[in-house]
Amino acid sequence: MHSNHDPDRDARGATHREALWGLPDPQYQAEFYEDVPLKRALAWLIDTVIVFALTFLAVVFTVGIGLFFVAFLFMVIGFAYRVITITNSGATIGMRLVAIELRTHRGTRPGLATATLHTLGYSIAFSMVLLQLVSIILMLTTPRGQGLHDMVLGTAMVNRASA
Repeated sequence: MHSNHDPDRDARGATHREALWGLPDPQYQAEFYEDVPLKRALAWLIDTVIVFALTFLAVVFTVGIGLFFVAFLFMVIGFAYRVITITNSGATIGMRLVAIELRTHRGTRPGLATATLHTLGYSIAFSMVLLQLVSIILMLTTPRGQGLHDMVLGTAMVNRASA
């Protein structure tokens, strides 16, 4: 007698490796990934404005001396802003405003190490046009909307559950 049951798949049809993945399944729980690429873009814009404002304040507080190294100051403030906010709540202020958050491959909020690595990956990809283009294409075409740095770390942005 022939059985349709595949011993390498669970009841949902996921392989053993996929079943260990703690993120929502994009096929069965698509609402977690709905509009996430657009929300990521909006969150990026909001966060960029916030980092510009923080950089402006730093320049003011240094009585203009910060202008001599404003690009470096912007990078450092942006890096710290992303790491701190992602570590504390799984999302930057921009991400929170558009109701998305970062999750690890286990489905949990990232800790300091993951937030730092995610921000580092984002920073590296953002500094190289080709890597950024690849990352954007991946966000638009992969089932979980993951960028290049997300795929490397096994992280994904998901819609925040409504209260």
